[in-house]
Amino acid sequence: MLARRVIPCLDVHDGKVTRGVQFGRAETGGLREVGDPVELAIRYNDQGADEMVFFDITASAHGRRSMIDVIERAADRCFMPLTVGGGIRTREDMSTMLQAGADKVSINSSALANPGLIREGAEKFGAQCIVVSIDAKKVAPDRWEVFAKGGREATGLEAVAWARRAVELGAGEIVLNSIDADGTKKGFDLVITARVSESVGVPVVASGGAGSLEHMAEVLLAGKADAVLAASIFHFGEFTVGQVKDYLAQRGIPVRRLVR
Repeated sequence: MLARRVIPCLDVHDGKVTRGVQFGRAETGGLREVGDPVELAIRYNDQGADEMVFFDITASAHGRRSMIDVIERAADRCFMPLTVGGGIRTREDMSTMLQAGADKVSINSSALANPGLIREGAEKFGAQCIVVSIDAKKVAPDRWEVFAKGGREATGLEAVAWARRAVELGAGEIVLNSIDADGTKKGFDLVITARVSESVGVPVVASGGAGSLEHMAEVLLAGKADAVLAASIFHFGEFTVGQVKDYLAQRGIPVRRLVR
């Protein structure tokens, strides 16, 4: 079994890490600042994070410039790979973020609107740089549907079928976020995670639902994910990346350990 990855995620709005308050959105001001993204990235880098995901939730041009600055500064200070998502709609957007220092770009709604963007990115930058993020919601006893625009718009696409299609087009990695589990801290959706993991030949990152160390082990074992992504449990000091890795190792799950 290959080493499993532990990946913190930062939602960035106008250069600051935020979290929603009662499902608040950036455009309504319903966000609370958590801290400086580069300082947090350095913290997780020092804790032994395998990667770092920055998600740009800014709508303004000024905010996009702030995000580029965040990536440039983080890449200068951190040794772990960096992924950036949010607002990436063209191959030129991908190029901008990769030139700023990102190792991967993550696309979601833009890939749904224009699936050819996946192939364009993979052909230009390599499949290893192209991550497709999927927001999936259980809509029937045995059906998970893909939603766009932050989980607000149903697409009619079945999640496993879309994951397969994304990989066929050139995606080198899938991030699977369960809308039902996201923010609940009650555990990941193991069923859909396992189905996607078994259906594609690229790494699958599980997202949505992390609330305990056991949840992370479950999604890597029963959910067959290659990596686990979490936000709040790291930002608010519930667990460190090192504590997660220690627990996973105790459960017999291979992880990359921090060498000092």
